[in-house]
Order: sequence, then C-alpha cells, then structure tokens
Amino acid sequence: MGFAASLALPLGDVVSSIETFVYVFIVLYGIVLFAYILMSWVRLPYSLTLDRIQHFVHDVSEPYLRQFRRILPMAGPIDFSPFLAFITLGLVYKLLVWSLDHFH
Repeated sequence: MGFAASLALPLGDVVSSIETFVYVFIVLYGIVLFAYILMSWVRLPYSLTLDRIQHFVHDVSEPYLRQFRRILPMAGPIDFSPFLAFITLGLVYKLLVWSLDHFH
C-alpha cells in the first residue's frame, strides 16, 4: 500500500459522506414538499403549533416551487409545479452522485 492508496481511502470516505448528506437532504426536502402539498389540500384547524408548522413548511417550500410556477402555467385548479419540482430534485441528486462518483 503506497502513498496514493493511503490518500484514496479518506477521499472515498468524504465522498461517501457527501453522498449520504445529499441523499438525506433531498429526502427530507421531498417530505417537506409533500407536506406542503397535503396542507394545501386540507384545511387544518387553528392551533398555534400547527400554524407554526404550516408557516415553516410554506416558507421552506414556496421559494423553490415559485421557480417552477414561472415556467409552468396553472392548468385550471391543478398546479403541476410540485411534479416538476420532484423530478428536478431527483435529477439533481442523480447528477451530484454521478459527479461525486467520477470525482474519486
């Protein structure tokens, strides 16, 4: 085991950690987007805790979804921007994992 082999192990660990972080971030963001969609369909009863959660989910999701609403017009009462948002999240994840795999 030479010098180059000893450097490859920590770099592989770093890349694996970055891939895990990106995966967890995208999954959690997808859950927040899904919660935003569900909360837009259902009228929740007023509660201070639910109101704070709803505002948090709105504040986190709306800027990302707004980018897709500029591209896709509303089709009547149906908003297709979350579908494009989920597809884009998946593509970004695949692109990042692919680039990280080719990095090391």
